[in-house]
Order: sequence, then structure tokens, then C-alpha cells
Amino acid sequence: MHEQFLKYLKHVRSLSDHSVEAYRRVLAHFDGFLRSSALVEENLTRKSARAFMASFSREEYSPASVNQALSALRTYYSFRIKQGVSSLNPFSDIAFQKKTSRLPEVLFVSEVGEILNQPDVAGGKKRAPFYSVRDSSILELLYSTGCRVSELVGINMMDVSLRERSILIRGKGGKQRMVFVGDKAMKALRAYLPHRSGTLRRTPGEEAFFVNKRGGRLTRRGIADIIRRHAGQARLQKGVTPHTFRHSFATHLLDNGADIRVVQEMLGHASLSTTQVYTHLGFERLKAAYAKAHPHAHRQTGVDRRDKTYEF
Repeated sequence: MHEQFLKYLKHVRSLSDHSVEAYRRVLAHFDGFLRSSALVEENLTRKSARAFMASFSREEYSPASVNQALSALRTYYSFRIKQGVSSLNPFSDIAFQKKTSRLPEVLFVSEVGEILNQPDVAGGKKRAPFYSVRDSSILELLYSTGCRVSELVGINMMDVSLRERSILIRGKGGKQRMVFVGDKAMKALRAYLPHRSGTLRRTPGEEAFFVNKRGGRLTRRGIADIIRRHAGQARLQKGVTPHTFRHSFATHLLDNGADIRVVQEMLGHASLSTTQVYTHLGFERLKAAYAKAHPHAHRQTGVDRRDKTYEF
């Protein structure tokens, strides 16, 4: 039933591979709980469903991840009911947890510049041209477009128009949008393409725009490793992920007067409220600068609990 449900999510609901994989992880976690408790899906009671969610919470998942798991299992049991294999949804009455408000990490323009200057060097030595130009184009494109890492790895050669300076992006739920490429990113992309062609002698039919040295499509993990490496070389005192570039892209646009609805379109947000979090970041950064510099300001520190997460 799990595989049938996952196929339904992919082909009927048009969820991304990343989202389907997140559902798969939740179901695997749920299956482990059932086996350890000698329970079966067909006869699961509301009490047992609550016991599972309580065990989930005890494992230090964030409220957002607990809520995503609850939503996934509600959806799964609704599917089972439609298929006629369950008569009730034991998760339907369980309340969602209250989310903690935490603003996303954002880089200053100077910090972005520090990272973008790193791809030419690794460990103090000049890097091979392929890695240098590829990594530079990845970093520049993330900052120039604000695209998600899943969208970046999904770019194919046919999606890129150098003439129009635009790229067709496939976002969440199969939605498509066009993003536009700035001067520095365009220069980096043009420098990368000859090196990509040289690498594809081993895999001539590869459609992916960003490839590894073996000529295969770069993965999300590969992109994350590239960013972690270059951010480390820049010696920034911040945790930098691919999504940090997306947050920084949106915040810098709004800081410079861009209309929030335009930024919403650029990010591919379905709801304006999702984009509005970035309007708070400028104010929060002003507060942080005040707390750091003013002699009578009181700086507050808190514990940043690094929760495990399921990303949908």
C-alpha cells in the first residue's frame, strides 16, 4: 500500500521527488513503530496514533517536522479510506504543534562576496578549471535567481537560454516559472559550458546542466557539499546552506526596494505570507547591529537547538 500511495503522490498530486521521498521516510518511521509495538495499519486506534506522534516528539524533531509527519499520515490514511482498506483516520483528531518562530539565516552582501570569491582556491592551492568554473556558476546562479537547490539540480540544457538570459525552473508541485540571470552569473555560466562539454565525452547523452567530473547530474548533497566547502574557506561565522542563498536573494531585493509581489513571483511562492517573512529580516538585522554596537544595548543569547528535520 505504501508504494501505491507514493505513486499517487507523484503522478496524481504531482509532488516533487524530494517531497515523495520525505513521505517515504515518514512511512518507514511509522512502519518501524508498528513493528516494535506489534500493531497493524488496518486496526490502528486513535490512542496508538497519539502514541506514535508522542514518540516522534520525544526524538527531538522540530515542531515543523512533527507537523509534517502528522500531515503526511493524515494524507496516507485518507488515501487508505478512499481505497476501501481503512474505515477511519486515526490521525485526524490529533492537533498540530505550535511552531516556534525562527527567522532564516541571511548573509550580508559582503559575506556573499566572500563566498563567491572562493571557488578558484582549495586548501591554498589553485583548483582544476572544471571545478573552479562549475562551482562559481553554481554559487552565482543561486544568488542571482534565489532558486531552490532541488530546482538547481533539475535544470537541463534545454531549459537555459543564454540569448534571453533566462532559465526555466520546475518548482514544487510541478509548477514552472522563468528566472532571469544577472551579469555576473551569466558570465560564470558562459565560462562553465566549455568545461561541461569536455566532461561529457564520457556521458554524451546527459541532459543535466550541472554535472560532476564523471559527467553525471549533480545531486542535492553534492551542491550542499560545494557550498559548505566554500563557506568554510570564507571563514564565515554562520551556517551556510543552499537555502541561505535563497533567503539572502529575497532579503537583498526587498532591502533595495523591490516590490514584495515581484519577489513572491521570483521565488515561486504560492502564498504572499511565505514571502513576508523576509520583510522582517531587515528590521531584525538592524536590531542585531544595534545590540552589537551600542554601549547600552543588552545582547541576548539563546540556545539554538538543532533539530532533526523532514523536508517536504
